[in-house]
Amino acid sequence: MTEFRVGGQKLYLSPILDLYNGEIIAFKTARRPLFDMVGAMLRQAFERLRPRDKPILHSDQGWQYRMPIYRRVLNERAVKPSMSRKGNCYDNAAMESFFGTLKSEFFYLNKFNSLDELEAGIEDYIHYYNHSRIRLKLSGLSPVEYRTQARRG
Repeated sequence: MTEFRVGGQKLYLSPILDLYNGEIIAFKTARRPLFDMVGAMLRQAFERLRPRDKPILHSDQGWQYRMPIYRRVLNERAVKPSMSRKGNCYDNAAMESFFGTLKSEFFYLNKFNSLDELEAGIEDYIHYYNHSRIRLKLSGLSPVEYRTQARRG
């Protein structure tokens, strides 16, 4: 989860990044960092799972990811949680990299008059990031192009 500040107010973003192709497969935003946002994000991600999928969900040690309900929801869908020990960021490094990219390419380059404006911009940026922003490690394809090409081939 990361936070943005606009005009003395905060907006929180909770996304899930697929390590296969770097695609943001689910995300939710909220004005307060409550578990409801994380739960909604998980439900959105679960819609993409096939019955035989057994994913691992990497996270930091944020309070949201240490709650019994979080572990129960993951367990119900056979999703294995992976959380680095304190002071070790390896499990969350890919997401922190995405947050840095999002903020440097989008947030810091724009001025927002409201949280609604920021929220709409984040949604547009994530669409761009998934569908148009090419990555060298994906052979010059966007994450979605890479995934769809792999399925065809």
